[in-house]
Amino acid sequence: MVGQIVLVLATIATGLGAGLFYAFSCAVMPALHHSDDATRVQTMQRVNQYIQNGWFALSFVGAPLLTAVAVILDAVAGNWPRVVGEALGLVLFCSALVITAVINIPLNNALDASDPADPARAWRAFEERWVRWNNVRTLTTTGALAALVVTFAFLS
Repeated sequence: MVGQIVLVLATIATGLGAGLFYAFSCAVMPALHHSDDATRVQTMQRVNQYIQNGWFALSFVGAPLLTAVAVILDAVAGNWPRVVGEALGLVLFCSALVITAVINIPLNNALDASDPADPARAWRAFEERWVRWNNVRTLTTTGALAALVVTFAFLS
């Protein structure tokens, strides 16, 4: 029963994380693409500032931690089919964390430190690469969510 609850919580947290990346892919970044350069830069700087909060941490940190706990609980119980699905979800979500740490955060930091007198240059150095890798994060976290949903729905 505890394993089921942890898996449900892991799935919810993973869904929240995937949803955030998805919202950036299909709404936030396309909207910014059609804004002026100063608005683009200022908006992303504000996002970078305000996204660091407890609610975001629930999915960003909570999803992999809860999924890891689910893996451990099911491994101890010898429920190997669930371990495989949960481990796949964990690997996929963690790949998004690696992408975030290696690519998106450095791009965010560069944008935050950019010259306010030249927002066009800052945005050109930021947008294409950030969007590309956010789309990859969207796919990997959505795959993680799918792995956990399938695990819960068919292997419980």
